[in-house]
Amino acid sequence: MIILHLLAALLSWQVWAAPPGGSIRDSAEDSTVARSLFDGKSLGQWVVTDFGSEGLVRIREGALILGAGNPMTGVTWTGEFPSVNYEINLEAMRIDGSDFFAAVTFPVKDDPCTLVVGGWGGGVVGLSSIDGYDASENETSTWERFESGRWYAVRLRVTDAKIEAWIDGRQIVDFEIGGHRLSVRVEVERSRPFGIATYRTTGALRNITVQSVGR
Repeated sequence: MIILHLLAALLSWQVWAAPPGGSIRDSAEDSTVARSLFDGKSLGQWVVTDFGSEGLVRIREGALILGAGNPMTGVTWTGEFPSVNYEINLEAMRIDGSDFFAAVTFPVKDDPCTLVVGGWGGGVVGLSSIDGYDASENETSTWERFESGRWYAVRLRVTDAKIEAWIDGRQIVDFEIGGHRLSVRVEVERSRPFGIATYRTTGALRNITVQSVGR
């Protein structure tokens, strides 16, 4: 009888410890796991940004294509999104045109900011805006050479203290927020809180993810 009670207790514990679908650790939501924001098949929770003269947005071969706008085309995320201590990863490509093919607007707590990739004639990378200065004018500004038809891996990390960015694994932004004032240009206000846009350029996006990170 005692053995039967022990077996019953053990079975009861196993049901609690390993719910259907995996272990306790597997069944709990792990915020550090990257969450995909684009499945390559549909817009999902993305909407075409209402810039007023945007180009055609379509999905082709698993990529999100932003047709050249007059001047801008973009998509804005409508689902839940963190405000700090997160990392965005995506791949972006300039298909045609000579300006930015990925302007990533993102939240930093209560303030917005934009990582510009390939702006101001095709090569400027930096944050817009810092203390009212654009990516072409502030301390984060760099010039990179981008080839049309080539995918670039863009990584953006936002914490309480810093905004960091990498392209193809090479760090190109390492900005201490401190007492600086962050903002966005009026042209990308409709990209908030999280959106990606192009300027008179056809661009492509894929493998867009977000995940939580430590401070």
